[in-house]
Amino acid sequence: MKLGIIGGGQLGRMLALAAYPLGIDVRTLEPSPDAPAGRLTEQIIAAYDDRQALAAFAAGLDLVTYEFENVPVQSAAFLAERLPVHPGPRALEVAQDRLHEKTFFRSLNIPTPGFAPVASPAELRRAVADLGLPAVLKTRRLGYDGKGQYVIARAADLDAAWEALGGVPLILEEHVDFSRELSILAARSTGGEIALYPLVENHHRGGILRLSLAPAPDRDGALNRQAESLARRVLEELGYAGLLAIELFERDGVLLANEMAPRVHNSGHWTIEGAETSQFEQHLRAITGLPLGATTARGLSAMVNLIGTLPPIEPILALPGAHLHLYQKAPRPGRKLGHITLRAADTRKLQQTVLAIAQLVPELPARSLI
Repeated sequence: MKLGIIGGGQLGRMLALAAYPLGIDVRTLEPSPDAPAGRLTEQIIAAYDDRQALAAFAAGLDLVTYEFENVPVQSAAFLAERLPVHPGPRALEVAQDRLHEKTFFRSLNIPTPGFAPVASPAELRRAVADLGLPAVLKTRRLGYDGKGQYVIARAADLDAAWEALGGVPLILEEHVDFSRELSILAARSTGGEIALYPLVENHHRGGILRLSLAPAPDRDGALNRQAESLARRVLEELGYAGLLAIELFERDGVLLANEMAPRVHNSGHWTIEGAETSQFEQHLRAITGLPLGATTARGLSAMVNLIGTLPPIEPILALPGAHLHLYQKAPRPGRKLGHITLRAADTRKLQQTVLAIAQLVPELPARSLI
């Protein structure tokens, strides 16, 4: 079998690493000649909307997937006329526009923060009057890792917010006073089989994920059932095939859906060493029609992102239960260069290891564990 992956970043790289043991060959479509996945795969270097390149990319493939949600929908549809594309183009359409995404969640009776579309300064003022302050003004498209967002704390900030983001379609969202951020990873196969991973607790700094804890501490049965129920609704409504991540806020025991990612996800990297089946292998099983794997956690895990610069490797590898993944990307501020998975048998040992890593990794919010 030969799989095409649109995108050649670290997620494409880790998908390729999971594909080869399953006997799946991989071709990637990626405009950058230095992309991490290109070191491991046959790569076509071209723009994602280049129809001639897309046709060449599709030749000889059995199916196509993607590693990021901003693939042009028209490109996915073009490929879908020629061979299976999983997840389907509709999942991209929903996930690429925050207004469509929130409206989609609400149509499935999934709670979300309050929101309103914004296309002018007058609409921004009306939306603030309805939702109150503080609130978050966001671009409807392309924002990620904290980009394309402006926190409006007071009415005097409205002009500055519009000046910073105006000119593209926007959405104003209620600022949620949440107790923590969580995510659920879920997979659905082409045959309709569903597998759900334990909830993950996520800690961000500067809008970028820094630390994930899996399974999430202090989760109860009711919280898990909420997450599983909303994930199933999304999977079924979309006729989804593949791995899906849904980012959530917990507020007073209720989960609010923030965003969904129709792909493998940063908060699922812990599954490589920390679960019976990694999210990358699970995605491949799902889109190729293979039986889904067990999602049971192997003890407790923490995932630490390496952002901007790399710490010394030797002290990391000297720690028990530490597993290092480097993406072979050039250092740059705010860039994800790799991650560390830490595994332990109990909470105390995991905390000790995370605190040891915090001595090596700047800006790791390790104090949240104490």
